[in-house]
Amino acid sequence: MARVLLIDDELTMVQMVTEMLRQEGHEVFPYTNLRDALPGLEAHTPEIVITDLYLDKSRAHGLEILQKARSITPPASVIVITAFGSIETAVEAMKSGAYDYLEKPFKLDELNLCIQRALSYNEAISENLYLRKQLKKKYQFSQLIGTSQKMQDVFKMIERVADTDSTILILGESGTGKELVARALHFNSRRQFAPFIPVNCSALPENLLESELFGHRRGSFTGAVNDKKGLFQEADGGTIFMDEVGSMSAMLQSRLLRVLQEREVRRIGDNTPTYINVRVLAATNESLEKKIKDGTFREDLYYRLNVIPINLPSLRERREDVPLLVAHFLRNKINPRNGLPIQITRRAMHVLSAHEWPGNVRELENAIERASTLCEDNIIQVTDLPPSLTKDLKPQDAQAAGADDIVELPLNGPPNPKIFPLDSSAGPANTAAQNAAAVSTDLPLKDFLREQEVAYLNRVLAQTGGDKEKAAILLGISLATLYRKLSEDERLA
Repeated sequence: MARVLLIDDELTMVQMVTEMLRQEGHEVFPYTNLRDALPGLEAHTPEIVITDLYLDKSRAHGLEILQKARSITPPASVIVITAFGSIETAVEAMKSGAYDYLEKPFKLDELNLCIQRALSYNEAISENLYLRKQLKKKYQFSQLIGTSQKMQDVFKMIERVADTDSTILILGESGTGKELVARALHFNSRRQFAPFIPVNCSALPENLLESELFGHRRGSFTGAVNDKKGLFQEADGGTIFMDEVGSMSAMLQSRLLRVLQEREVRRIGDNTPTYINVRVLAATNESLEKKIKDGTFREDLYYRLNVIPINLPSLRERREDVPLLVAHFLRNKINPRNGLPIQITRRAMHVLSAHEWPGNVRELENAIERASTLCEDNIIQVTDLPPSLTKDLKPQDAQAAGADDIVELPLNGPPNPKIFPLDSSAGPANTAAQNAAAVSTDLPLKDFLREQEVAYLNRVLAQTGGDKEKAAILLGISLATLYRKLSEDERLA
C-alpha cells in the first residue's frame, strides 16, 4: 500500500481519515499544522498528500504544501480538501498541480476512491518513466556489442551523427543489426521522446505501401472509408526508419525523393501538401550502386539517402566478437527448471567462433536460444548446437576444438546480479560470514543500505521471473513504488 501524508487543522478530521486509511493498509503520517508538515514531506517522501487548502485559515499555507509536495522527488499526488469550495479555488488548486479536489463534507468512500485513482495514476507515470529509461538504456551505444576494429569504427560514426538531422543510409547483410543501429541513432538524439516509426518496404505491395507511408483521403480508392494519416505524418517530430528501401517501386521512389527534397507529404486523393519534420533513416542489404546500373533504383534518390553511410560488418568479418555476443545472449538466460544461469563449454564456443554465420548476429542469437533450451545440466555442449553448425564437423575436429571445461564468458559491462535466485544454494556460496568479510567499511550507512536494497530487489525479480506485480507483493510495496525504485538505479532491470 501507499505512504500517505495527511494535513488538516481539524483534529477530528485527521483522526477519522487516519483510521480509515490505516484500515485500508496505508502507512499514514498525520499532521495538524504547516510547521510540522513541511519537514515531514522531506522525511517520508509520501506517494499521496491529502491537505486542507485553508490551513490555519490561510489559503497560502495550503498552496505552499501543494507546491512543496510537487517539488519532492518523486513528486507526490496531492488531493486538496476544503470547506470553502468554489470553482475559482478548485481551478487554482488544479493549476498548481493538485491531482484532485474534494469539498467538505465528503464521504470516506469518496476519498478512498480518489486515493485509488491517484495511486493508479502514480503507477502509470512511474511505469512510463521506467519504460522510457529502459528503452533508452536498451539502445545506448554500450548495448551494441563488439570490440573489433570494424565495430569500433561503427560506434564512432554513430556517436558523431546521432544528434544530427542528417539522412543516414545503413548498409549491411541481413541479421547484422541495422534496425538496432537505427534505434540507437534515434534514442540518442534530441528526437528521442518523439515517435520512432519502422517500416519494412519489402513487406507490402506497392499500393498498400503508398497508403501506409503517405496516407489517404476518404473515398480516394475502393476501401478508403476514412481519412488516414501516413507513417511520415505519424513520425512527425521523430524518426522514420525505412528498411529494405531498395525494394521500392519506381513510383514510390519518386514520391520519397520529393519528401526528402521538400519535407512535405501529400496524401492519396489530397491536393494540399502537409509539412513534416521527420528524420529519415534508410537501410538495405542490397547494392544500390548495382541497382542504379540496372535501372531499378533512382540515382538522385540514392544521393539523397546516402548523405552519411554506415556500413555494418558481417559476423564472419569480426569473429573475435562472437564470444562477447554469446556472453551477451547468455547473461540473462536462466534455466526454468532450476533457476541456474546457462554456461557453455570451450569446445562449443570454438565451433561457434569457426562458423561462417550467413545469417549473422540474428542466426547466432537463434542458435544460442536453441542450445539454451535443449542443454542439460545448464551447460551448452557441441551436441546442443543446431545441426547446420555441426553437420560437417568430424570427430577429430571436435577433439581439436578444445576441452569440455566451462568458458569464463567475457563481459561487455558489469555482471548482472539478476541471475542468482533467492535460494542461495542455487547460486554461488554466499554465507553470512563471507558477506561480512566482503563488505567494504568505507561506505556511508546510507550507501551500504542502498547496495543491499539493489541486490535484494534483483534477487526477488529473478525469483519471480521478472514479474513486477508478484515482486511487489513479495516485497510488500506498491507496484508504483517498485517502478520508482527501478527507475532510480541503473543496476535494476
